[in-house]
Order: sequence, then structure tokens, then C-alpha cells
Amino acid sequence: MHSDQGPVSLADISVRQGISLSYLEQLFAKMRRNNLVVSTRGPGGGYSLGASPDQVCIADVINAVDEELQVADRDMNTSGRYEPCLTEQLWEELSAEIENFLTQISLADMMNKDEVRELSRAHDLRQRNNRL
Repeated sequence: MHSDQGPVSLADISVRQGISLSYLEQLFAKMRRNNLVVSTRGPGGGYSLGASPDQVCIADVINAVDEELQVADRDMNTSGRYEPCLTEQLWEELSAEIENFLTQISLADMMNKDEVRELSRAHDLRQRNNRL
């Protein structure tokens, strides 16, 4: 939302989103390794998208930060006596539907939502008022 002003610092994102700086550093390191963001060092540095917002889908971001999109727990076979759940196929299909849904939503789509734009404006206004 703020990339038109140049690279965005993690400190700014932390304040706007209420997310700890150390957690953001971990997330952005993973996104940088997956070429979703690029970093700029020095004064005025920060992060920018590695591609156009219409070329990055929400599933790309989730997958880049190692968050699984599955509903069912596929790691239940720890005792060696795993037996599939009767509804396992249903959960796997739901997981695939969620991934498909999130693959169809780009960052540009999110940025163009009225609710998202309004939240961004409200965060910016709060941040400006806090500086005064």
C-alpha cells in the first residue's frame, strides 16, 4: 500500500500492523529468499515487492513464510500405527480448495478492496497523530 513512496521499513510496518519487529524480520527474510520482496540498504532503505502486486498471490506469500494451507494434520504418523481418518479425504480436498482460492487473489486485488484501503488510511492517520 505504501510502495509508491519507495522502500518501506520494517519498523514502519511493525507500527502500522502491530506486529513485533523481530517477527517481521523472520517473515521478510523468508519472503526475500523466495523473491517476493527485495531489500534496499542504507538511509531510506527498506523492502519493496519483488514483482508487481498483480503478479503475487496470497498463496505465494503464505507458502513463502512456510505457513501450511492444509486443514488436516498430515504428520499424525508419529507412532508408526497411523490409520487414516474416515474424513481425511474431505479435509485434503478442503485444503486444496483453500489453496486454489488464495491462488486466485493477488496483492493488487487486496489493495483495491475498499475495506483494506480504509484500514490503511486509518492506520496512517493514527501514525501521523502519534507523531504530533
